[in-house]
Amino acid sequence: MKITFRGVRGSIPSPGPNTVRYGGNTTSIELETDDGRIIILDAGTGIYPLGQNLLKQMPLKCSIFITHTHWDHIQGLPFFVPLFVPKNEISIYGAFDPVFDRSIKDVLNRQMEYCYFPVREAELKADIQYNTLRERQTIEIGATKITPILMNHPVLNFGYRIESNGKSLFFTGDNEPLFNIYGPDDDYYLEYEVLIANKNRMLADFIKGVDILIADAAYTSQEYPARKGWGHGTFDSCIALAKEAGAKDLYLTHHEPLRSDNDLDNIYSRLQEQYSSVQGIPQYTIASEGLEVRL
Repeated sequence: MKITFRGVRGSIPSPGPNTVRYGGNTTSIELETDDGRIIILDAGTGIYPLGQNLLKQMPLKCSIFITHTHWDHIQGLPFFVPLFVPKNEISIYGAFDPVFDRSIKDVLNRQMEYCYFPVREAELKADIQYNTLRERQTIEIGATKITPILMNHPVLNFGYRIESNGKSLFFTGDNEPLFNIYGPDDDYYLEYEVLIANKNRMLADFIKGVDILIADAAYTSQEYPARKGWGHGTFDSCIALAKEAGAKDLYLTHHEPLRSDNDLDNIYSRLQEQYSSVQGIPQYTIASEGLEVRL
C-alpha cells in the first residue's frame, strides 16, 4: 500500500512562500492498495491536484471516505475533476448529520447549490454513489477493510482504521483528547473521569498495533489551553496516543494555517529534544504535502 499526503493543513488553505516545503492545501490523503484500488481520505483542497494526477487513469474507479464535513475537509470536492468525467465510478462514504438528520449525500450536495458553486451535483457526469456510514461498520474494497470509529470533534467525526494485506493504518481526522468538563469539587467529577478513561482505552484498543497512525496535531501544548474545546489535538497528545496504542510510525498533520515551514521545523526540533530519552516512543514525522510512504 502506498500512502501519499495531498494536503496537510487545517482550517483554511495557506499557500505562499512560508509554506512551500510542508504545503498549503487542506486535508486529503491518497491510498493506493496492492491490488490497485484508489482510496481517498477527506476532500480538502489537496484533492484537487490529486484529481489532476488521476486523469491519467481514466476511466477511474475510486472511493472517498470523509471524516467529517467541516469546510477544510470537503472544500476541494467540487473541484475533483474525475467527478465531471463520464464512466468514472466514485463511491463517497461518510457520517450523517445528527442535528438536521441529513445523509452524507445531502450534506455534500449543499455546497454544490448555485449560491455556492456554479455546477450542481446533478450535473456531474461520473457515476457517484453515496454511502452513509455507521460506527464500526466495516467496508470492504477489494482486499482492503475500512472501519470507522467516532472521535471527539464539534461535529460527528469518524476516524478510519484501514487494513490491507497484513498492513494497517489509522487516521484520526480532527480529534481532541477527551477532558473532564467538571471540576474536582463537582459531584460528577469522578464519574466523568471513569467515563473518559474507558473512552480513551476503547480508542487505543481500536488503534492497537497499527503500522501507521496519522493524527491531528494542530496545536502545541502551550497553545492548547486557549483553544480547548475546539476539537483538535496537540503534538504531545498525538505522541501519547501513538505510544499507548503501540503504533509503529506516527505522522503529525492538520497544521495550523499560520504555521510556517520554519515554525514546523522548530517544533520538530523541540520534540526531538523533549522525547530523546523517553522509552517506547514510536518514530514520528511532521507530514508534508507530497510525502509518500510505502507499507
